[in-house]
Amino acid sequence: MSRTVKIALWIVVILIVGFGLIQLVPYGRDHTNPPVTSEPAWDSPQTKALAQKACFDCHSNETVWPGYSSIAPGSWLIYRDVVEGRGNLNFSEWPAVGGGGLMAAAAQKVAEGEMPPLQYKLAHSGARLSDAEKQQLIAGFKASAQ
Repeated sequence: MSRTVKIALWIVVILIVGFGLIQLVPYGRDHTNPPVTSEPAWDSPQTKALAQKACFDCHSNETVWPGYSSIAPGSWLIYRDVVEGRGNLNFSEWPAVGGGGLMAAAAQKVAEGEMPPLQYKLAHSGARLSDAEKQQLIAGFKASAQ
């Protein structure tokens, strides 16, 4: 066996062992969804449905955790995104006061193309809104902010 093949095999073994070892890191495995305590006063069922489609996995307590969300290092990224998303805006823990400002900010983020983020849309084809759906969601967020 040539020296190059031996080195390549050692690299493969190290990568496999390393991948196995990072599975032991417990971060990113808490896939609990806290209860829904309050929701926005949606302007229409369509706005809520579009928000569920494009936003709820990261911005609600109704996250759907796909099977790959348990495999590191992807689990770390997904868990961080959900924790950060819920911290910024959580449709399942809607404040009694100030929700209109949050909804207006959400409309702005969608309008600017910042939400949903590209990495989410790549993995979740259902979150890819058509231009008409995007405009409907923006209008619905603005109407719900009132």
